[in-house]
Amino acid sequence: MSGVQHPVESGRNGGQVSSRSWWIYRGTGRPLTDIRLGDILPAPPGWRDFDGGPVLPPVPAENAESDRRLGVVGRATPRQDAHDIDMINTALLLRRPLLVTGRPGIGKSTLAYLVARELGLGRVLHWGITSRSTLRSGLYEYDAIGRAQASLGRGRTGLPVPSQATGSGAEDGAGGARIGDFVRLGPLGTALLPYELPRVLLIDELDKSDIDLPSDLLHVLENGSYDVPELVRARHQEGEARVFTDDPDQTVTVTDGRVKCRAFPFIVITSNGERQFPPAFLRRCVRLDVSPPREDQLAAMIAAHFRDQGGRPDAMIRAFMERSRENGGLATDQLLNAVFLRTAGVREDDEAWGELLDALWRELSGAP
Repeated sequence: MSGVQHPVESGRNGGQVSSRSWWIYRGTGRPLTDIRLGDILPAPPGWRDFDGGPVLPPVPAENAESDRRLGVVGRATPRQDAHDIDMINTALLLRRPLLVTGRPGIGKSTLAYLVARELGLGRVLHWGITSRSTLRSGLYEYDAIGRAQASLGRGRTGLPVPSQATGSGAEDGAGGARIGDFVRLGPLGTALLPYELPRVLLIDELDKSDIDLPSDLLHVLENGSYDVPELVRARHQEGEARVFTDDPDQTVTVTDGRVKCRAFPFIVITSNGERQFPPAFLRRCVRLDVSPPREDQLAAMIAAHFRDQGGRPDAMIRAFMERSRENGGLATDQLLNAVFLRTAGVREDDEAWGELLDALWRELSGAP
């Protein structure tokens, strides 16, 4: 790693500190250039080394989604706290999930997109958690009804279902479809496929899950593998099943119904702090408590999203930060909404401006 040039980053209170020599992710907001991540990323510790295969090709970046979340590369360089970058790199090197906590709307989920953009790790896989989320829904979905219809020689539209599989394997019914045609891997299941470099997975708002989900995740996150029971049962007839992944229009071959990772994914798990997680789960995570963004970070965020914002809106940023303190915390997108109205032609001396800010900067508790 001696050939990698590291910039100066900001400390937790805004002071400048030198970048650490061991950092892989540097928090620059810009993709690595002329550097291959596989050449600078150290091997994992022995207890986190996985040998899944065959190795899959890298996935392309989803630039439109990154730009929507982060703004356009080159307009500004966000300055993350050195402590935050320490924790991100610790999770990356140890191949452990990064549990990110903090109040809603301060940019916890954007960490996944920042890492994916800078390290060139391709499209971010997103698993949004609700009270109905289960481990299986994160790993895969199986369309039993569609398979039953195909076994009768028709799909949901009444037409035969063409097989997505290639190679050997038994056909399932007159429709010519195979079991793999009715399996779609979820975000977690796709992240655990045997890629050479880590996929980035965002598990968003885990504290909204059923009480058992964090514990259910332990076995999969510890072993880096899982089975698809429907494919395991059919492995003697369909040893290699072609299934859909969570990436649009992408398929992959699963052998004997088992998926095992090669490079453990970089997993960002966000929580708004609405509940406590089991000690066994916390022990397997690197924990990062994110502070609200500073004034200079908010300015960089605005510059990244707006090409011409009429100069740095310092007064608006300070007013937003003061309102945020008064209301117990506002989300950064509430500031972006106000800046957009200014760029759209609404002036501060407009008689409606004060009312618009009151509407946009309403406290997140939902109080009138």
